Amino acid sequence: MNHAASSRRFQVFSVGVLVFTLGVILWGAFVRATGSGAGCGDHWPVCNGEVVPREPSIQTMIEYTHRVTSGLVMLLALGLCVWALRAHAKGHPVRKAASWALFFMLTEALVGAGIVLLKYVADNASMGRAVWMGVHLVNTFLLVGAQTMVVWFSRGHAPLTFRGQGWVGALVGVSLAGMLLLGVSGAIAALGDTLFPSETLMEGLRQDVSDTAHVLVRKRVLHPVLAICMGALLVFIGRWMAKLRPSADVKRAATVITGLYIAQLAVGAVNVVLLAPVWLQLVHLLMADFVWMAVVSLCAAGLSSDAPRAEAVEATAATHPSPV
Repeated sequence: MNHAASSRRFQVFSVGVLVFTLGVILWGAFVRATGSGAGCGDHWPVCNGEVVPREPSIQTMIEYTHRVTSGLVMLLALGLCVWALRAHAKGHPVRKAASWALFFMLTEALVGAGIVLLKYVADNASMGRAVWMGVHLVNTFLLVGAQTMVVWFSRGHAPLTFRGQGWVGALVGVSLAGMLLLGVSGAIAALGDTLFPSETLMEGLRQDVSDTAHVLVRKRVLHPVLAICMGALLVFIGRWMAKLRPSADVKRAATVITGLYIAQLAVGAVNVVLLAPVWLQLVHLLMADFVWMAVVSLCAAGLSSDAPRAEAVEATAATHPSPV
């Protein structure tokens, strides 16, 4: 059963919320990359015990800006959810997607607060911080995924169905889990680059294989290896799913994933060679979000209740052969 598309205003607003959310995510990465996470001390939600900091340092302004924009995007997510519930009939998939988006926005704030209150900021190089960074990344991806689904369903796409999907269900699970694992490894690698910067590429390579190097340094080599493997796997999954569910949406998403991942691997390689400058880390993260959004779109298209199935298409072709 297909549902009507949302109003044009709602579609534009949902895209705007997603774009603003991506901006807040990038600014959060800028906070980490510049070591400004302790700019407001271990106070939350206030900054150094004040609602508005007086005579703030640069680091305080960077962290405080992130908190203000995070509060704004929370209000936007709340507004999106309320609008989705009021403007769409019960059963419309955009209602559930907007509710999940608000839920993950709330958990995003809680995870951020935990990182500050536990002092997993600035020069903290503990494994506890690495774990929290991984949790933060997973929640961020789930948030972006939910908002992507709001945009998807607002355009009138059919609801998803999970029963009887066969190989498609397995491909969806592998692609989503693989992207989450890759994202966590990237978050840990970025943390290692921030805490233990290298002066030269050769010095960084020596640190990666040194038994005396910090564990965050030794583990960061796993990320590029996983990225190459996951890239090849996603291209394969996209092509396979396009055969199993030969819809225009699936084929389009598979093509976008291939292009994005080639670009992402190139950006990642340059990031390694240039020793992870802050601006390139932000570009790398934005590209990772784009890849994740494309994978979510691929999965949604493949699981769509109105997606054509290869068996049905072949049966139709056999029953109604083209005239010669």
